Amino acid sequence: MFDEKKILAGWMIDGTGAPIQKNVLLGIKDGIFEDIKTLPMGSTKPSVLMDLSEYTLLPGLADAHVHLFMSGTGDQSRRKQQLNEGFHRVKSTISRHLGQLLAHGVLAVRDGGDKDGYTQQYQKSCMAEKYAAISLHVAGKAWHKPGRYGSFVGRALKKGTLAEGILRESNDIDHVKIIQSGLNSLTVFGKESPPQFHLRALRDAVDASTRLGLKTMVHANGKIPVQIALEAGCSSIEHGFFMGKENLAQMAHRNVFWVPTAYTMKTYGEHAEGSKVDRRVALRNLDHQLEQISEAKRLGVSIALGTDSGSIGVHHGSAVIQELQLLLDAGFSMEGAVKCASFNNARLLGLDGKGFIAKGMRADFVAIKGSPSGLPESLSDISLIHMGERFL
Repeated sequence: MFDEKKILAGWMIDGTGAPIQKNVLLGIKDGIFEDIKTLPMGSTKPSVLMDLSEYTLLPGLADAHVHLFMSGTGDQSRRKQQLNEGFHRVKSTISRHLGQLLAHGVLAVRDGGDKDGYTQQYQKSCMAEKYAAISLHVAGKAWHKPGRYGSFVGRALKKGTLAEGILRESNDIDHVKIIQSGLNSLTVFGKESPPQFHLRALRDAVDASTRLGLKTMVHANGKIPVQIALEAGCSSIEHGFFMGKENLAQMAHRNVFWVPTAYTMKTYGEHAEGSKVDRRVALRNLDHQLEQISEAKRLGVSIALGTDSGSIGVHHGSAVIQELQLLLDAGFSMEGAVKCASFNNARLLGLDGKGFIAKGMRADFVAIKGSPSGLPESLSDISLIHMGERFL
């Protein structure tokens, strides 16, 4: 048993969406928050183990959509190289990205897959002590229909049904990733691609995943692909560009998580020169996605922050800052935006005892110098990370 640890925080965002608290005294024992109370302003400063009265405390954050095998480089030749590198080289890339995530207060990550299953292999054999603090959730190889988008993050269904493939090839993964549409168009505003799987096939696939105890993350853009994914019972919609208000209302009704990855459109616009991307279309896509996020907030959709890090210009760790800022731009408060990256992500990833700061919860938090007014930019300079019984 450990003696109680006392910490005084100047400000605290607890992750539930509740208002920012000031002058908070936290008691930690055996890695659990044993007591949390707000001290009256002007009261005598108590004797504490650590005085963080000039710091803001946040719960550990999570990124619900990344591709750890890829970097966010805009160098197209380097991007092509990354798609064909062996595991020895890729494991160094993954380690570097985990370090970048940890440096920005991200303590849990949900990976969206790679064609060789290297992130799954890394999780099984290479989670060194240095990055053991990060809870890594892997999809292995995503599923897509033959001849359709998705080959760089997974494999095509070669025989049988999608449900049969999932039951046959889903060992040692944490969730199932299914690609249900093409990419969001970067040349024609609002253009949609047809669904990859019809309703019965996708519903059977979700049922198969559920029997295995696995959630389903479904890449889907456009009204019809998203509608089918929702009717099939998926756990989360990834991206969801141009899905429309009716699908957002269904998402709220069915309690399905949405991972908007809005920052990708901003970076596509910034890297449009010399590429096939129309900068104006990318930025219009961004504006439309922010409108959908605002509507989702009004409807009560559970938004989970995910960055799609590994996409062009979307760098692991720092992209969390940008995605938080876009949530603010869409009308979220700072407390609400942090909730999307902590409480909501913990629910989506199944992180019991984590995701917000409260009595009885595991004592995971990050400390940032200064008041909450410096957020989210101040996440680039994490002062301390505490996990359970120790500081990292």
